[in-house]
Amino acid sequence: MIEKGVPLKNLLNPESLREFAEVIKNAYSQFMVEEFLKLTLDETWKDLELKARGRKVTLSLGKYLPSDYKEAIGVIDKVLGKYEGFACYSFPDYVEVYGQDEENFDISVDALGKITEYFSSEFAIRPFIINYEEKTMNQMYKWSKDKNEHRRRLSSEGSRPALPWGQALEKYKKDPTPILAILEQLKEDESLYVRKSVANNLNDISKTHPKLVVDIAKKWYGKNDKTDWIVKHACRTLLKKGDPDALSIFGYNDTDSVDVKGFKLNQKAINIGDNLTFTFEIITKTASKIRLEYGIDYVKSNGKRNRKIFQLSEGSFKENESKKYDRKHSFEDVSTRKHYPGMHSVTLIVNGKEQGSLDFELK
Repeated sequence: MIEKGVPLKNLLNPESLREFAEVIKNAYSQFMVEEFLKLTLDETWKDLELKARGRKVTLSLGKYLPSDYKEAIGVIDKVLGKYEGFACYSFPDYVEVYGQDEENFDISVDALGKITEYFSSEFAIRPFIINYEEKTMNQMYKWSKDKNEHRRRLSSEGSRPALPWGQALEKYKKDPTPILAILEQLKEDESLYVRKSVANNLNDISKTHPKLVVDIAKKWYGKNDKTDWIVKHACRTLLKKGDPDALSIFGYNDTDSVDVKGFKLNQKAINIGDNLTFTFEIITKTASKIRLEYGIDYVKSNGKRNRKIFQLSEGSFKENESKKYDRKHSFEDVSTRKHYPGMHSVTLIVNGKEQGSLDFELK
């Protein structure tokens, strides 16, 4: 277990790579452990980030595993399940780098199907989708019916149009139709691990084809709890954007019977590292479902502003019900967000509609 705050790339280190190399040597006696380590841990190593370190491990494997690709995959197959360290993520990358020629297609895809039980292969499968679309997507659909949840997840996660850190599937950004049969097959999957992937795939699609995802959501919603969870998670970007059709699926379409009172900031100026606090009251004239959010318009390094939406709550209100809210928002710098001084604003959003904005200075 790596310590909190330590870069993930440090999971690939001399100690873990030596252990990794020794396991490979147990499966393949000709594997040259010291040479592999020397080639991998050269003078460039310490400056490499996570993906670059992983690729360097892959290229070193390419030099010291058997030169015959099928034999090399056989060695990898023997190691699967015998070592669980982070270095094994180089195995699907090995298939991506060395197994993309057409004559090795069946060997490569079969290998990714096995490897993904231990180390997820959603990045490595994407070049195969791009280069051999029909054959690969046929295999992905077969995996969507597989008994193993990791292969079922691969069929969805590997076909996401905009997988973070992964090669974009530009064709599916333009037309995601080939993905839909896979998602339809998985919409009631028993595994939450799989359902999360389906939801994330649909969320990707919603960014370029919002109406398509709304239509799917309307068709799926209300059938069972599993599918309902997928639909809600899949529509998260549309909900944050205030898409009225997405909001209406979940009943968050009434703003006329909702009053907002006393929306105020407790400070007009705060320092970077401090908390902003604001208060307001919600009063409903009739029974209503309400989704509460707020947006922070952050000042960027170039002086322009960019809005980030945060959810406060959602639920049902009775007729003439009132509820007061006190919210605290941190402006402490973190790895995912650096703050810059200037005039910011906070905007209250009820069922997708803005209900007032207040300015404050970040010093």
